[in-house]
Order: sequence, then C-alpha cells, then structure tokens
Amino acid sequence: MGIFGRIDTFITWFDGVVWGLPLIILILVTGIFLTVRLGLLQVRYLGKALKFMVKNEEDGHGEVTSFGALCTALSATIGTGNIVGVATAISAGGPGALFWMILTAFLGMATKYSEGLLAVKYRTIDEDGHVLGGPFYYIENGMGVKFRWLAKIFAFFGAGVGLFGIGTFTQVNGISSAVRNFFDPNMAHTVALFGNDYSWATVISCLVLTVCVGMVVLGGIKRIAKVSEIVVPFMAVLYVVLAVIIMVTNITAIPAAIVTIVKSAFTGSALAGGAMGSMIVAMQKGIARGIFSNESGLGSAPIAAAAAQTKEPARQGLVSMTGTFIDTIVICTMTGLSIVITGTWNTGLEGVEITTAAFQKGLPFPPVVASFALMICLVFFAFTTILGWDYYGERCLEYLFNKNMKAVRAYRWLYIICVFIGPYMTVAAVWNIADIFNALMAIPNLIALLALSKVIVKETKAFTEKLNVEEKNQRILKGMNAENV
Repeated sequence: MGIFGRIDTFITWFDGVVWGLPLIILILVTGIFLTVRLGLLQVRYLGKALKFMVKNEEDGHGEVTSFGALCTALSATIGTGNIVGVATAISAGGPGALFWMILTAFLGMATKYSEGLLAVKYRTIDEDGHVLGGPFYYIENGMGVKFRWLAKIFAFFGAGVGLFGIGTFTQVNGISSAVRNFFDPNMAHTVALFGNDYSWATVISCLVLTVCVGMVVLGGIKRIAKVSEIVVPFMAVLYVVLAVIIMVTNITAIPAAIVTIVKSAFTGSALAGGAMGSMIVAMQKGIARGIFSNESGLGSAPIAAAAAQTKEPARQGLVSMTGTFIDTIVICTMTGLSIVITGTWNTGLEGVEITTAAFQKGLPFPPVVASFALMICLVFFAFTTILGWDYYGERCLEYLFNKNMKAVRAYRWLYIICVFIGPYMTVAAVWNIADIFNALMAIPNLIALLALSKVIVKETKAFTEKLNVEEKNQRILKGMNAENV
C-alpha cells in the first residue's frame, strides 16, 4: 500500500470515528430538544415562514435582503449533496438512509430556525454598515467572552470546511465528474497530469469553473448574493420539474418505493451486513449526508442569515428554516425516490453515476437528453455552493483574524486554488474529508444552541405574541371595513 493508500485508509477510519454514534445522538437530541421546546414550530409556522421568505422587510438593517440572505444560504446548501450525496448515502446505507435524511431534516428545521434567530440577535454591524455574525458571535456574545475559545474552534473548522470540505473539493469533483460522464464517458481523450490520466473534459471544465468562481468571489457578499438570487430559484425549479416528471411517469412504483425506504431504515440493506449493523450504517450515512446537504446544526447558514436586512431575529429564523425544508424534504426526497424507484442504487455505480442512471431510466426522454439536463443542474448546484461557502469561509477568517481583510483576501486566492485542484482528488477521499470537517464544525455550534435554548424560546414567544396581536388587529380592521361597505 502506497502513501496515498495509507492516507485514504486513515481518512476513512477517522471519518468513522467523528461520525460515530456520539455525534449522531448529539445532532438528533439537539433537534428533538429544540423541536419540543419550540412546540413543533416547524409545523405550526411553516406557512408563515414561506410567506416571509419572499416578503422582505422594508426598514430592516443589514447588507442584503432576507430573500438574498436565504438564497446565499441555499446556494451553499443546494449542491452536490442533493444529487451526489443522496446517491452515495443510499448506495452505502440502502434506501433506508433516505428515511433518516428526512427525519434529520424535520428536526433540523427547528435547529436551523434557532441558528438564524441567534445569528441576527448577536450580530455586529459596523459604522459603515458591514455585518458580521454567526455562531462565533452568538457563542462569544451569548454564552460569554470566556467561551471565545469555542468560537475560535468553530471559525477555524468553518474556514476549513470551505477550503477542504463542502466548499471546494466535493463540488468541483461533482462538476468535473458530471461533465466527463457526459462528454467523454469512455475516457477517449485524455492527458497525463500528476501521474494519472485525466479526460480533457475534466481539465477544461476545471479551468472554466476556476475563472468563473474567481470573477464572482472577488466581488464579495453583494455580488455573491446577486448571482445567487438569479441562479438559485432557476436551478431549483428546473431540478424539481425533472424529478416531478420521474414521479408522474413512474407513479405506480412510488408506494412500493416508500415501503422499501421505511423498511430498510430499520432492517438495513443486505449490502451493509447484519440487520443492526446495516441499520446503523443507514442512520450514519443518512444523517451525515443530510447534514452535508441542508447544513442544519452545522452553523454555516446563520453566517448568511446575519447579513439579512431585518430587525426581527425570530422572523429571519423562520426564513432560514425554509432552507432545510426546500433543500432536503423537497429536493433530496425527490432525488432519493428517483433512485429507489429506478433501482439504480445497487447496480455497482458510484456517486453522480447513480443519479444519472436514475434520470436516464426514469425520464421519458432519450438518455443523452436526461444526462445533459442532470449535468446542467449539477453544474449550477455545485457552482452556487462554491460561492456560498467562500462567503462562509471569509467570515470565519474575518472573525479569527479580528477583521483583517488581508487574511480574507489571501483566503479568497487559496479558495480559488482549491477549486482548481478539486477534480484531481479521489471521490471517496473527498467525501470523507468533507464529513470530518462538517463534524468538527458542528460540535461547537450544537453546544451553543443547547446552551442558548432559553434565549431562543424567549425571543420566539415574544415574536409569536406580536404576530398574534397584529393578525387580530388586521381581522378587526377587515371586519370594520366590511361593515362600512
């Protein structure tokens, strides 16, 4: 075994350690605890949250609109996790992994709400209007200065997730794989680089992507938000339409697929070994990929939420909560059902190839059209995730280095370099590295959410009481107007 083989073996082992039962339990317990304390807020106020999502506050303070902040967060969450991550979770843990993804997302909606609320409550706004907020500030300002070390740990791993995890390697690897699978599936046109043969499609797509990323990230949050507000709704609608077509054309297979998913969640997959062991694998892969996709509890989305033009922390919390609903409960579920319905999860394929095969088999189009459509979705998904995570990483660096913009500019260039080298990393190593950084970033944030739960409940109660009074007054006013008519 060569040095790279030993490194891959170590990474795989360490991934199993950090994503073991303790962290899985911590994530689930946090979601359950907040769901109970907030009285199933994700059910009672989902309609209101979806309304707030597209209705910006006119007199709020911040750098971007609430919708812009949500799109920046969604640009980071709707990515390869929705297409490749779901496929890898189901192939490794069986269809039951999708069940655990959905359950984690439901609980994660309460977690994401809490993150958004705290981000706005404890953010800082400079005299020039520059906003900085997120877990590092609600740890330091909410829990106290004596916990600044915990905030520093979060910021360090947050910057690392951007450079080596969700932000670069996984996204670029997903883009280059999708482009190569479409334009050069048989590796007919290759070039030798770094001791290996790579398709020209991979090399060219990597160069184009690097240039595009550089042009946007060097423009800062406002340019990122502007691009995200245009691209995110377009790409989400396109992908959902394709998935709905698969659902409709294979509607008779949906009930059996749902039964398979639920049964597999508790009995596991034959590919994973014994019943209890395979159930644990399904939970592990489902929860890990679910967190990778919607980032609830990770602490990333509140960094974007803090920049929103709002004066109501709970209102932005509700807007943030819709991100998890859209990302996992809608988009990931559609991907997972497409894969289970078409049966491509246990065919020996890997990563994006699983979803591509599902779209080719499930869509009533020629395979080349289905592959092209999925490739376009994946490219847009991953591109916007790269942009969103650059912003997150920059804010983490800004906190770590006390708003030293030289460090931030250096990070931007390092980020662009990581985008450039992303396609030349192995798929397994890429996803394992991303999982490890996600876990190490999530732990300080989850501790803070539990520690500040009283603040979350108090702010929520005050906001909902205010909402109830406003709605009551509107009903009275409407009744008075009706009488006058």
